[in-house]
Formats: sequence, structure tokens, C-alpha cells
Amino acid sequence: MLKQAALIALLGFSASAMAGGWQAKVGASVLSPTGDSTLAPGLLVEADHEFGFTPSIEYFFGDTPISAELLLATPFNHDVLLNGSKVAKVKHLPPTITAKYNFKNSTRFTPYIGVGGTAFIAWDEEGVAKDVKNDYGFAGQIGFNFQPADAKNWGVYLDVRYADLSPEVTLDDATAQAVGKSKFDLNIDPVVYTIGYSYKF
Repeated sequence: MLKQAALIALLGFSASAMAGGWQAKVGASVLSPTGDSTLAPGLLVEADHEFGFTPSIEYFFGDTPISAELLLATPFNHDVLLNGSKVAKVKHLPPTITAKYNFKNSTRFTPYIGVGGTAFIAWDEEGVAKDVKNDYGFAGQIGFNFQPADAKNWGVYLDVRYADLSPEVTLDDATAQAVGKSKFDLNIDPVVYTIGYSYKF
């Protein structure tokens, strides 16, 4: 009897999951670093703001308020500034996945919050940065989707994400000798502001 009940529950969960829907999102984002690093006394290093194209795909689990979203952004290309002057360039991919809770209500606004993980996948580096390691961290998300009265499947959305990212940077030999260290953590810790278009299938 217990096995039968467990099987029925499992089948019910599977049916609910399969009854879910997909949503594609196409957005434009501003990635705003909030951290900085001290390379040596009097030498402050930080990454600059960057704009990017940020498509994502989201899956809704049946009639529940739960969904999962995967951010598939194009590469971000940061200038690295030393006391305000550009000394390096770092390109990276920021794949991010979040589990979201959608606050369904009687209005056309659907607020949501999400938590998950993110990655800094180093793509290329120039200048004093000889090598940049991949990094992984926590991600948080808050925002809302708005569906106009005449819209059946589409809407617009606005959200804000935070990522805890501090990739390790290896300096070129000349810079390493000048500052007395060969590596440091570039504290980016970005806040990402996004506005875009959503479409449910």
C-alpha cells in the first residue's frame, strides 16, 4: 500500500512538472561592479561598468509558483582600472542559474525572487593581466514581469541580480616585480540591472 501511494505521488509530481511551460527572455543589461581590490598601498584596482545582451530561458513547474531560469549572456568585456587608469581588459561569460518564486496575483504584475549560482568563465585577457582564473559564487535575483492587457503570451520584465565573484588574476612579470605580488583577487561582485521582453510557450 505504501509503495502504491509513493508511486501515485511520484506520477502526480511528474505530470505536474511535465505540465509546466517555457519562457524565453531577451534583455539588455548593465553590469555594475561593486567591489575593488588593493594591489599595493595606494594602488586601487577595479573593473568598470559594462553593457551586454542577456538572453535567458525559464521553465515553470506546472501550476506551482516555482520556476528555474538560466541566464545565457553574451561575453562581457571589462576594462580593469588602476587608480582610474586602464591597465588591462578582461572578457568573460557569466552563466547563471536561479530557482525562482513567482508571486502570482490578480494583477498583471508578477514579482519574483530567486537564488542560485553563477560563474565567471574567463574568455580572454589583455594588458598587465597575464591570466585570469574561472570563479564561481552565489547569485541572487529580484524583479517583476508585466503582461499588458492585450498580450496573450508576451510581456516585459525588469530585474536586478547580484553575483559574488572575485576571480584570481595573475600579473605579468614586470607588474608583479613592481608591486611585490604575482596574483590578486579582482573583487567584481557585480549588480546586474536588466530590462527586456519575455515570451511564454
